[in-house]
Amino acid sequence: MRLLHKVAGEETMSVALLTGTLIAAGAFGPIKQIDAGVLNVGYAESGPAGGTPVVLLHGWPYDIHSYEEVAPLLASKGYRVIVPYLRGYGTTRFLSSETFRNAQQSAVALDIVKLMDALKIDKAIIGGFDWGSRTTGIIAALWPERCKGIVAVSGYLVTNVEAQKKPLPPVAEYGWWYQYYFATDRGRLGYTQHRHDFDKLIWKIASPDWKFDDATYERTAAAFENPDHVDIVIHNYRWRQGLAKGEPQYDAYEQKLSARPPITVPAITIGSDFDGPFADGKAYASQYTGKHSHRVLKGIGHNVPQEAPAAFAQAIVDVDGLSR
Repeated sequence: MRLLHKVAGEETMSVALLTGTLIAAGAFGPIKQIDAGVLNVGYAESGPAGGTPVVLLHGWPYDIHSYEEVAPLLASKGYRVIVPYLRGYGTTRFLSSETFRNAQQSAVALDIVKLMDALKIDKAIIGGFDWGSRTTGIIAALWPERCKGIVAVSGYLVTNVEAQKKPLPPVAEYGWWYQYYFATDRGRLGYTQHRHDFDKLIWKIASPDWKFDDATYERTAAAFENPDHVDIVIHNYRWRQGLAKGEPQYDAYEQKLSARPPITVPAITIGSDFDGPFADGKAYASQYTGKHSHRVLKGIGHNVPQEAPAAFAQAIVDVDGLSR
């Protein structure tokens, strides 16, 4: 198991103070901001401006620092690396206080398409895990012309809300305890009051062999102080269970996604210990109808890019090769 470098008290770290939230930029340097769709998106950028664009997407409860070692590896190979905070995280803000704090899957995916538009990126290699993997797959399925290739941890994660209503075996249900917690008023209040410790617990459960230190967690935990974070997290998990409505402007996208569209662009999927019996990728291999390969990382938990940055970066480079 790979251990992260210890972060000492005298570490050099640039810190950006924006709209009242303290965000540690760490290895990324200053965080940039740009208006894109309904958001002002905070993002880190590294590598040459003329390099092949790579967009890397985090999940919950994580942030851009999942890629703090992946980004420089790719930048050193000439890639232009963009790592945005998703809606509800870090320095990303809604442009209007009137906008519904919606976290349904197609809305989050469209955020990234709009970000690419704002940055004048026609096509990129897109990679992610957790919410980021789902978003990556949705962009590949609905907007394949925007993807040169994708890297998706845990494979095909597109949500079918009706299918989600069907119960799973007890062992599987036990693993999603927090989703049921979030479905209650008690859960929303609990997450509001205790999100720092709650999210740290999720890190430990999802990556039991990852020996992260407190400084590593605190660097990411700052992103959860976003004023929309609780609304976004709660809506995401309630929407998945059919307990919260989305917005009509996304209905057409969700209808397409409910049919489990295939992913035709070059793809590398990654399984880890977190995926249990599904780590081999066989359950979703048929959804990838273009060039596709699958990798299994043993001894690695859910936060693949931060636990195994070299392996994740290599997958990005390799999927670039598949696209040629």
